[in-house]
Amino acid sequence: MVNDQPIRDIIEWHHQVDEAHVSLRLDRGGMLVDIEVEKDPGEPLGVSIASAVFDRVQTCDNHCSFCFIYQLPKGLRRSLYLKDDDFRLSFLFGNFTTLTRFTEMDLERVIDQALSPLHVSIHDTDPWGRAEMLRNERGAMSLRWLGALVDNGIKVRGQIVLCPGVNDGEVLERTLAAVLDEYAAIDAVAIVPLGLSRFNPEAALRVHRAQDARRALDTIEEWREVARRVVGHPMFWASDELYLLAGKPIPDASAYGDFPMYEDGVGIVASFREEFAGRRSSITGPTSGFFASVDGATPSGYRAERVPGNPAGDTGLRPVRVQIAPTATAAAKGRVGILTGEYAAPVIASLVDNRNVRVIAVRNEFFGGNTAVAGLMVGQDLVREISAHPDIDEFLLPDVCLSEGRFLDGATLADLPANVTVVRSDGASLRRILDCAP
Repeated sequence: MVNDQPIRDIIEWHHQVDEAHVSLRLDRGGMLVDIEVEKDPGEPLGVSIASAVFDRVQTCDNHCSFCFIYQLPKGLRRSLYLKDDDFRLSFLFGNFTTLTRFTEMDLERVIDQALSPLHVSIHDTDPWGRAEMLRNERGAMSLRWLGALVDNGIKVRGQIVLCPGVNDGEVLERTLAAVLDEYAAIDAVAIVPLGLSRFNPEAALRVHRAQDARRALDTIEEWREVARRVVGHPMFWASDELYLLAGKPIPDASAYGDFPMYEDGVGIVASFREEFAGRRSSITGPTSGFFASVDGATPSGYRAERVPGNPAGDTGLRPVRVQIAPTATAAAKGRVGILTGEYAAPVIASLVDNRNVRVIAVRNEFFGGNTAVAGLMVGQDLVREISAHPDIDEFLLPDVCLSEGRFLDGATLADLPANVTVVRSDGASLRRILDCAP
């Protein structure tokens, strides 16, 4: 207990220990110990916290057909299968919540403590269409909480996972119109394409074809223009992956403003290019990852540097950073190979102008399907690609595919059959390494 109050999470912890006088009651092996601390208001208490949630994570009771957790193979570490739907993790780490387990008490707390922004999965604004997508009847009514949040000044960022034949076409048109009409104060909404692995159990789902992506982009751009006229900003954002699937050029960095949906795969290519060219003085994302996300998946700690211990952070889908050796000379000897996902490879290749540097697209045979993001590269696929390039002296690997030193398949860097330098996944870090290459 802190100041005679039970503490459920790190948010309440910080509220209580911010005071000048803090009383702690500790349980040491069954013995209760009371400690009084005097300090300046706002001064850190000097206590390390292992997890952001002290009671229990609010787990997800939806059964979305497009959820990537259901598409994981069996036999991975247990923590990978955790699905959360907890507004606290939405605030702390950017995890998306459907609000199906949200309550009046939760709303009061969010408003009282100004827990903003929150990240909300929308998908469809038609009550029964959304309930069907979530496979949860509460999905039909839970967007009422979205209205209550924005009406009370809480910044909300939304997501629509676009599933061909389910919520695209006319359904997408209706959804964007409804968001603009009913939730006009929403900060931004990202539209991201469905990701499928070879373990997908849903026969009715399919990946986007080029024409699907082009139609979606046309619809999104139309409603961006409407939003500009109605609320003064574009509101709706297409993910980079939609542009790549459609074969259309990705907009320049100037089109993304302050990159409000960067962490959902919007504007990563534009930002990466600017960082690589040295035209951005700071890295865009708090835990930048080049195509680290899989849409429809439970994210794992977008803001892992802000607070410790995301209990839902070991999904590996948006991983916590591995410790990176502070070397800028690892690539200075011989031929260099940049290992990355199939989406990122052509983008990086277009930026690299050095005959001693080769960009290697790692085909994801472990997950299969349309899995082509760098954040889902696994050890066994990397072993295959590294072994196929014996002429490479040093390999560079983006940090987003590692969570606490492990790949999703449980392999570690020590299992790779060559020298590998882990590089932060922003353009500036890659450029610094490559500038040392011969």
